[in-house]
Amino acid sequence: MSIPITKPALGEEEARAPFDSIKSGWVTQGPKVAEFEKAVAAYVGARHGVATTSCTTGLHLALASLGVGPGDEVIVPSFTFIASANAILYTGATVVFCEIDPRTYNADPADIEKRITKRTKAIMPVDQIGLPCDIDAINEVAKRHGVDVVEDAAPAIGGAYKGRKVGSNAHQTVFSFHPRKVITTGEGGMITTDDDALADKARKLRAHAMSVSDLDRHKADRPIIEEYHELGFNYRMTDIQASIGLVQIRRLDELLRIRVEKANRYDRELGRIGGLAVPSVPPYATHTYQSYCLRLTKDARVERDELMARLLRRGIATRRGVMASHLEQVYRDRVGRVALPVTEDASRTTMLIPLFAAMTDDEQTYVIESLREELDPAS
Repeated sequence: MSIPITKPALGEEEARAPFDSIKSGWVTQGPKVAEFEKAVAAYVGARHGVATTSCTTGLHLALASLGVGPGDEVIVPSFTFIASANAILYTGATVVFCEIDPRTYNADPADIEKRITKRTKAIMPVDQIGLPCDIDAINEVAKRHGVDVVEDAAPAIGGAYKGRKVGSNAHQTVFSFHPRKVITTGEGGMITTDDDALADKARKLRAHAMSVSDLDRHKADRPIIEEYHELGFNYRMTDIQASIGLVQIRRLDELLRIRVEKANRYDRELGRIGGLAVPSVPPYATHTYQSYCLRLTKDARVERDELMARLLRRGIATRRGVMASHLEQVYRDRVGRVALPVTEDASRTTMLIPLFAAMTDDEQTYVIESLREELDPAS
C-alpha cells in the first residue's frame, strides 16, 4: 500500500469550473475573482476578501497595507513554515521570533508581550496546522501596546474561535489555497478584513498600485487612463483559479466534517499507543486538521526521524511537524542566536501523518497498525 501525506479534494465539478472563463477569454483577475472574494468573506463573516497569488503574498500585502517597513519589528512564532517570517522580510522590517504554547504549538501571548518594543509595528500569530490561535488574548496584547495584528490562518479556513469563524477575529486574516490545505485553487491566498481603507489599499497594491482595476476599465463606458502613485506588486489571482475556488468553498463544510471524523479516529486509536501524544485542542477552538500532528514522547521506542524512515519503507508518507524557522541559515544570519527551547523541542519531536478527505478506512487502518507495530508491538 502507498499512502501520500495528502491529496487535494478535486473532482469533476472543479475540472469543469474554468470552462466559462476560458471560453470568455477573461482568464486573469476579473469577475470570478470578485465572486470568490465575496463568497469567502461571507463564509467567514468579514466585510471584505482580497484574493492574492498565495498566502505568502497575502501576508506581504497585509503588512505593506499597514505601512510596515524598514525600522519596524513584527513578532511571529518561529514554529511555522518559513513563509510567515519571509513575508516580514519582504517589507524590510525586522523579524522578532516568539515562543509557542507546548500544547497547541501556537504563539504564546505572554511571550509575545515580553518581546514588544517601541519599534514593534505588528504581531503575526499563526493558526498552526489548522488550530486557531488564542486570538482574543493576542488582540488584547496588541491593544495594550498600540500595535496591529495580522493573523496567518494559512491552513485554518473553516476553523472557529469561541464560535466565531477564523477570518473575522483579527484586523486582517490571511488564508492559503495551496493543495495541502482543506480547499485549494492550485495556488492562491486571500486577505479578509472589515477595514474598508485597508481592503482598498490591498486591492490597489496587488495590481501594481494602478488607480483603476482592469475589470473596472473593461466595464467603463469611456476610455480610462490609469495612474500609478506608489510602488505596487503583481499579486493577482486568476479567474481560472477563482472558478475552482467557488466550487471548493461550497464543499468546505463537508470536507471539514470528513477531516474531523478521521482526526477523531486517530485520536481514539493512536492515543492508546505508548510513546505518542495526539493533538491538544482547547475548548475555544475548532480544528481544521490540514494535517494530523503527532508528538513522540520520551517513552517512544525510536527517534522521530527513524520512525519516519520506517513508515516510508512501509509506503506511508510523513513529514516533520513544523520547522523552527530561527534555526534556518537565512535567519541565523539575520537575527543571530535566539533561545526558543519549546519551539526547538517541538520541531525535533513532532511529525505529520497522512490525513485527507479521500483517505479510505483501509488506508487509515494501515497507518494506525503500522504505528502500533513500530512503537508498541506488545499492545
